[in-house]
Amino acid sequence: MRDLVAGVRYLGRGQRWVLGHGRWFGFGLLPALIALILYAAALTGLAFWADDLATWATPFADDWGSPWQGVLRTVFAVLLWLGVLLLAVISFAAVALLIGDPFYEKLSEQVEESEGGLPEGALDLPLWRELWISLCDSLYVVGRALLFTVPLFFLGFVPFVGQTIVPVVGFCVSGFFLTLELASVAMQRRGIPVRERLRMLRRRKALALGFGVPLVLCFLVPFLAVPLMPGAVAGAALLVRDLMGENTPQPPARTRPGAPQNHYGAPA
Repeated sequence: MRDLVAGVRYLGRGQRWVLGHGRWFGFGLLPALIALILYAAALTGLAFWADDLATWATPFADDWGSPWQGVLRTVFAVLLWLGVLLLAVISFAAVALLIGDPFYEKLSEQVEESEGGLPEGALDLPLWRELWISLCDSLYVVGRALLFTVPLFFLGFVPFVGQTIVPVVGFCVSGFFLTLELASVAMQRRGIPVRERLRMLRRRKALALGFGVPLVLCFLVPFLAVPLMPGAVAGAALLVRDLMGENTPQPPARTRPGAPQNHYGAPA
């Protein structure tokens, strides 16, 4: 439970950090907006062609009578769109990070500097190398997410289970991999390979879910992903410092020599 609450707290702290540093917040909106436009167009196209895809994928139902043929194909189309939507939430962060890589890398660095400094031996790779590594890592993350998304899609046809348990598990899977994607910015700086990142988050699943699941739910709200993206990157940097044991306590407020204090030790 403590890790779950900590994950939510890091998400909130990341949003507060970028709101307190308006320049970084403003620059972070454009890459997320471009990614949102691309995904909105793709999801709209999928919704338009979903019925045709359902008909193509279920030829065995061509001879079924009414209403079973329509019910099957409607359920298939809805589950397909929802499955792609959850996968889009995970890959949205990857696409936004690729589009705005230089900015989000600098944003993550600034967050770490404000929390005690960059880790020793932090990598400083050429931009093309960072983009290539990020692309390969993102494809790996999306591939792993598909190993869960595809079975969940078919489980969605199971009565009751498909309408109750499967959506909850789907949000948890999406939240975990979204956290992995966002944490990759700070972890790549430390030279941690993507498979080791996955193992680290598996050991702290509650922390990853506390950060990622609320973010997934927020990303499902139209246009909310754009203003939340810079803060998500900032919060992920704080989360990584927790995973690495690098978080430092906040320094006490400074007071003027001889300034009066109350009985709690704070400035009066």
